Amino acid sequence: MSARTVVPVAVVLLTAVPVLLVCVGQALGLRIGRVGGRLRVQRSDSPRAGAWTWWRRAALVVVLGVVGLTPTTAATQAGGARVGVQVWFVVDRTGSMAAEDWGPGDPVVRGPGLPPEPAVQRLDGVRHDVVSLAGDLPGGSYAVVGFADEAGTQLPLTDDVNAVRAWAQTVTQEVTAGSAGTSRDRALEVLTRSLQDARDRDPAMVRLVFYLSDGEQTADAEPGSFAEVAELVDGGAVLGYGTAAGAPMREFDGVARPDAPYIPDPDDPSRPALSRADEAALREVAAELGVPYVHRDGPTPTADLVADVDVAAIAADGRADLSTQRDLVWPFALLAGALLAAEAWTWAHASSRRRRRTS
Repeated sequence: MSARTVVPVAVVLLTAVPVLLVCVGQALGLRIGRVGGRLRVQRSDSPRAGAWTWWRRAALVVVLGVVGLTPTTAATQAGGARVGVQVWFVVDRTGSMAAEDWGPGDPVVRGPGLPPEPAVQRLDGVRHDVVSLAGDLPGGSYAVVGFADEAGTQLPLTDDVNAVRAWAQTVTQEVTAGSAGTSRDRALEVLTRSLQDARDRDPAMVRLVFYLSDGEQTADAEPGSFAEVAELVDGGAVLGYGTAAGAPMREFDGVARPDAPYIPDPDDPSRPALSRADEAALREVAAELGVPYVHRDGPTPTADLVADVDVAAIAADGRADLSTQRDLVWPFALLAGALLAAEAWTWAHASSRRRRRTS
């Protein structure tokens, strides 16, 4: 049992405690008198009313004080919370996602001894899959967390699927000159905070995370583990883009140019640098999140990635039960009514006796 404190505790104490002390003092027959020039509490030989009357009044003060604090008790309403799907797309926007080795396209000759690869960027695969997955989960809420040299929420949770499409149409790789290396855990802190806030706000929601990346790790620091957010995730997948053979990437200065030069190889500037997908790293991220890994090499349907998402079955773990606080005032109010009735009867009886004596 707890208190909802409709009336502030300080107000209850300031009003109830002095009255309670007076009632108890009268019940015990105490009075304040001067003894030897000092005020002292003394027992009265003739209290103004019987002890029972004042104890009853003391009880009434206590009961009314409890009513003012408004006691409550916990209650659970089965299935009372709103249940639905919330989807997070964690998107790699580093320069390597511009590598041209995803899906259909005009082949690009990359150099001596290297086979041609389709001239479609990995980021184009991300665009396709984000829009496709949003369409496969109608009625859900969607958020996008992007990461490159920094991570941030690019689309807060929204139920507007058109906002997802608009984001997919405008997303770009990071500016090449500002690249600070790739770390696959760069979005971890932002994702964790977003998932925790969503859980606190809507605990009954089913939360899915789709991590879209090529898995490349160029930063020196050891990446953190996504296992710390696994308990907040009910499903999803890690989607991998690119090939182990690798592909070149065009430079990006903030304006998309199909004829932009390729990023040069730092060891041989006469050749373009190649970005190679790291599926082993992506499988590791998938294992940490507790979701499957799927390699994406073309604009194929994504419905099978969410075919086994059963919202009702996932929410059957009790998360849909709504915990509330129920006011428990009526027993104390009933008791206060009984004490007031006794007070009224006592007052009426005493008044009747006084009238009979004076008549």
